[in-house]
Amino acid sequence: MTSRFNAVIEIDAEEKTNAIFDSVNIDNKFYPENPTKTEMFCNDKITILVESDQLAQMRANLNSCIRLIQTGYDSIKSVSI
Repeated sequence: MTSRFNAVIEIDAEEKTNAIFDSVNIDNKFYPENPTKTEMFCNDKITILVESDQLAQMRANLNSCIRLIQTGYDSIKSVSI
């Protein structure tokens, strides 16, 4: 029997949410060999859904997504006028 792991993360970056989502979601679209099933949505918040058979792969994918979001947020904030 194989275990299935999943996680849901919601991130609110206020007025920067849509710009961050657009930059991070591109990575997700162009990584078809990703061993985890990763979906991202953006309404008022960025929602990340991750599902995997391997806990380590799921953790690595979540860490990558969160780091990309943090980097996007920091980049936008650094050029705000």
